[in-house]
Amino acid sequence: MNVGLFGGTFDPIHRGHLTVARAAQQRFKLGKVLFVPATTPPHKQDQKITSYPHRYAMVCLAVQGEKQFIPSAIESPEECGNAPSYSIDTVRRLKKQLKKSDRLFFLVGMDQFKDIAKWREPEALLRETEFIVMNRPGWSLAEVGASLPESMRPAAKMIKASEHWPADGDIILKGATLHLLTDVSEKISATQIRKAAQSGRKLDALLGPAVAEYIRKTGLYTEKGKSRQ
Repeated sequence: MNVGLFGGTFDPIHRGHLTVARAAQQRFKLGKVLFVPATTPPHKQDQKITSYPHRYAMVCLAVQGEKQFIPSAIESPEECGNAPSYSIDTVRRLKKQLKKSDRLFFLVGMDQFKDIAKWREPEALLRETEFIVMNRPGWSLAEVGASLPESMRPAAKMIKASEHWPADGDIILKGATLHLLTDVSEKISATQIRKAAQSGRKLDALLGPAVAEYIRKTGLYTEKGKSRQ
């Protein structure tokens, strides 16, 4: 089975996340896509984020009715404690639960992938799983190559030559397989949603009714709800 791993803060999960997951699921015939909220995202250790139970609950509500989409608690506090949720650790734990015949894909946006070289054990992570990189218009193949850890980057002349090539298709390198999907994201951000909730705006068009109702009932992202986070 082809299995997708889609991790993130999901604070909150929104329609853009689901659009990305559907595109990857259809293109790569993913038997399931695991949505993995992080307990402590490494790049947000100094930021205030909503508590894990709320974020996990919203993921469960967002994916209900989509049989291939499965909430995963593999990065829950019970699994990770309060330590940062490093992707390499998650992938290794998950692979122990999968069959040897399963093929694992790691879903990530280009905005995150451009910093892959700064992630923990990036070379090992790229060897452990294939990456599906959701690209937005404007990124070039050269930028994808330059984002890789130095030991995996194409030669400088190849990067230079691909400056005007759109980042699309597949890239097969020694120790890394990247699948680039273009123009599948929606212009929605979690920051935008949190601000909309704060101002009392309706959220259904951004989130879907179940998650919007959960935010309304709990008061998340408002002064009233901060004591519950």
